[in-house]
Amino acid sequence: MAHGRDQVRGAALVALAALLWSSSGLFIKVLSLGPLQIAFARSLVAVPAMALVVRLRGGNPFPRPSALSLGCALAYASILILFVAATKLTTAANAIFLQFSAPIYLVFLEPWVTKRALRARDLVAVILVLSAMGLFFLGRLAAGNLAGNLLAVVSGIGLALFSLTLKLQRDRAPELDPIGAIILGNLLVALFCAPLALRGFHPTLPQTGIILYLGVFQIALAYLFFNAGIRHLSATAAVVTGTLEAVLNPLWVFLGIGERPSPWALLGGLLILATIAWYTLAPLRRPAVPT
Repeated sequence: MAHGRDQVRGAALVALAALLWSSSGLFIKVLSLGPLQIAFARSLVAVPAMALVVRLRGGNPFPRPSALSLGCALAYASILILFVAATKLTTAANAIFLQFSAPIYLVFLEPWVTKRALRARDLVAVILVLSAMGLFFLGRLAAGNLAGNLLAVVSGIGLALFSLTLKLQRDRAPELDPIGAIILGNLLVALFCAPLALRGFHPTLPQTGIILYLGVFQIALAYLFFNAGIRHLSATAAVVTGTLEAVLNPLWVFLGIGERPSPWALLGGLLILATIAWYTLAPLRRPAVPT
């Protein structure tokens, strides 16, 4: 039962991360800045925020990266840049849907890399989630810009690789805090985007407030939650739970700019929530083995 409770705790932390992540679509749309400027600014804010937390915990926020942590940082950096660009070029719904194609890759990548047996429950959860998300954005995918859609697909590959490499770091080097790779990823984003982002970059006071929120809460705090939660979950389980972001994202868009979800979207959202509950809570219902 203790293991089951750990899984639920991990899922709750990942769900908190998804709650914060889900606000990005609305704010990226509202900000009248270029995608590289947004990616640059929020990562620049996120680095000191995360480094401060690590320092307060007595850790080193800038450890010497290993090959695995560097790969994790690069995958993470690709998510930050590509998702912002995709959201600017296509609809927020298209961007989030295509990014969460990540479970498709993870279901096959994780067992191959970690030598874990592929479970029927993983496949069923992915099929249900993707079917639900198809309902959620029914009729909207073709409306998006092709370049934005393609960038969102690649960001989904980045999300799968990031989740997998982050989990591998926890398993293979438990003495190291993998949050260092996330800080490094934000540094890479800031460095990569700076040459173009700084051209004509003069944010207003409201824009600065939004950037501070995105850097401190939507990036730094969210990934601290995600990093803590994935300790108790497989990479596949973490990404499946994180699809809660796709349910909440249109809610913030509705509250912010009045876009009303369709009945199909509401049905898809309910199915996603039901799948997440089944996938993460099922271990608690298993009878304990007598010892």
